[in-house]
Amino acid sequence: MSEPLLLGALLAAATVRGAAPLLLAALGGLFAERSGVVDIGLEGKMLGAAFAAGAAAAVTGSAWAGLAAGIAASVALALVHGFACITHHGNQVVSGMALNITVSGLTAVLGNAWFQQGGQTPLLGGAARFAPIELPGVVALAGVPGLGAIYREVVSGHNVLVYAAALAVPAAAWLVHRTRFGLRLRAVGENPGAVDTAGISVAVTRYRALVLSGVLCGLAGAYLSIAHNASFIRDMSAGKGYLALAALIFGQWRPVPTLGGCLLFAFADAAQARLQGTPLPVVGVVPVQLVQALPYVVTIALLAGFVGRVVAPRAIGVPYLKER
Repeated sequence: MSEPLLLGALLAAATVRGAAPLLLAALGGLFAERSGVVDIGLEGKMLGAAFAAGAAAAVTGSAWAGLAAGIAASVALALVHGFACITHHGNQVVSGMALNITVSGLTAVLGNAWFQQGGQTPLLGGAARFAPIELPGVVALAGVPGLGAIYREVVSGHNVLVYAAALAVPAAAWLVHRTRFGLRLRAVGENPGAVDTAGISVAVTRYRALVLSGVLCGLAGAYLSIAHNASFIRDMSAGKGYLALAALIFGQWRPVPTLGGCLLFAFADAAQARLQGTPLPVVGVVPVQLVQALPYVVTIALLAGFVGRVVAPRAIGVPYLKER
């Protein structure tokens, strides 16, 4: 296999792994924002889930227990956001930012208090992490030039949460566009007054959407600490929640285009990791700080070019006050 093809396969594999948490969080935000609730708290829910998953996996030695703890923590945070925004009609952006700031500090304090490792959780190994899965056919295709390496690196060799993220795209599309819940979800996000008149609870529908957002953000956060990495590290979400929100806006609140946005951002992140220290034609070696900024530059450029053209759900960000 030629070196350029191998490097391309490795870059594609890194893109897939990097896109998984973005995609899970973005799909969670899709449900919340389709119901009319601004979900800027994706970052906080991911970070809280990453800490809970890493802590539980370290204590129990089970990755599945860590995953359950991560989902539970994320759902709890989503319900706090819902309590502030749905029940008490609070400002959704302020609530989401408060959630992000609180979780950033709380995870560091709890991590230091419980494990005395500077806010980190102990290193995980064995059954406490989700290991890569080798799909059938890797050995059989190993001798096929090009195809064997692509199948081994890009398709096979990922952990269960990466494959869960891939399956979440058609599942979310079906749920939003082919079910009664999806119809009510979209209606609440467009015209909650009409939905309420029809006898459907706007608050209940929005709470259900936030629970789904919590579950998906829980998967995303658990992926960071017990699948992609081997422990929780302080602020390890590193803005991925905001990138997921940007991908959601870029995808115009639809699952498949959102997948495209997540892959693009993940590709930029994988590319910057490989470009660090690599001399480029004419310009030579680019400073590491500029290379690390590449994913965020791509995000700003895309949003600057597309955000004026997207059409958000009409009721997004507007608390629903039932007329008496």
